[in-house]
Amino acid sequence: MLFFITATSVAATRQVAIPPAHDQEFVGSAGCKSSSCHGGAGPKRSQYITWSQQDFHSRAHAVLANARSARMAETLRIDQAQSSSRCTVCHSPLQTTASSRLTGGAEHVEQGVSCETCHNAAGAWLRGHTRPDWTYATRVTAGMRDLRNIYVRANTCVACHQNVDRDVLASGHPELRFELDGQSVAEPKHWIDDPGSGAKAWLVGQAVALREMSWALTKIETADDDDVARWNGLAWLLGKIASHSELPILDAARGPAVRASFIDMQGRADAFARAASAATVGVDFARDTLQILLNSDSEFRQADVPNKILVRRAERLAPAVNRLAVAAGLDNDVSPRPEGKELLETVRRGIVFDPIRFTAAIAKYRDVLAKPATGK
Repeated sequence: MLFFITATSVAATRQVAIPPAHDQEFVGSAGCKSSSCHGGAGPKRSQYITWSQQDFHSRAHAVLANARSARMAETLRIDQAQSSSRCTVCHSPLQTTASSRLTGGAEHVEQGVSCETCHNAAGAWLRGHTRPDWTYATRVTAGMRDLRNIYVRANTCVACHQNVDRDVLASGHPELRFELDGQSVAEPKHWIDDPGSGAKAWLVGQAVALREMSWALTKIETADDDDVARWNGLAWLLGKIASHSELPILDAARGPAVRASFIDMQGRADAFARAASAATVGVDFARDTLQILLNSDSEFRQADVPNKILVRRAERLAPAVNRLAVAAGLDNDVSPRPEGKELLETVRRGIVFDPIRFTAAIAKYRDVLAKPATGK
């Protein structure tokens, strides 16, 4: 057995005055960037500087004005990407927020994906969240989003990092593949890392991605083969893990790929994500799951599985192996093993997928990871 579900409890907090959480106002990054708050020096004061100078999210709205976005807008027959809700829903989320909830008005639009997109509207908690008698639980009660909870964190990010409408993809938008752990590692840090959370972040992130993919398929009258193959790839991956754990079963891809199947999977994937976020998911889980995935190379030599499905399974398996190897302490992000990089290269976009090359890369990486443990 890989791990066991553990119960958690929320510590009681002292009674303090908390502003009502309803009708919260967005104050904008101007409310965060003073040198005495998050615009100063040091790890507890430089969050705004990190976001504004290093984080791509701060430029999410600006990219809507480039030539590529203009071509996509023309293909989609919308006037301007910068003002279309089809684009700004993710690239500038506050653009469609009611003006009565925006302190400072139009300046919010230019901020792209800013502080409150992730941390929630700050009007109710901005003045109090630095008080010594406000615990973390108090701040969450006042309306700050509980991003320490990995399930909440994954749900905050997944929709914009996984779902893209068919016609938007056809217009030139890159296909998205949500992976909470790896994408968090790539993000310029303005928070303190929990060194043991990588495996859990990866697992919960994959589950909410499957839920979102299932939900998107319920909105399509007829899912095409590629939509189903993408869904199958992630469902297959999580199904292998669930079968070796005490988490809810995700024996996906049974029966026809019809709306009822997607609705069923949507609910089961969410239940899986919730359970995983409350489970003990650490180094032991990472090592055991990594072994399961590295031993799945024979499944990519099955003649009865269409190549388009094998491709999508491989696209999910290779980065999963990468993240789990890091979480297990067998690889690292600073100087990754060349065998791990080679495995990722076999599923790089723009190349023709070769199952033989892929299985050889899995075997090679499996062998090199086994050496420290066996002494060979």
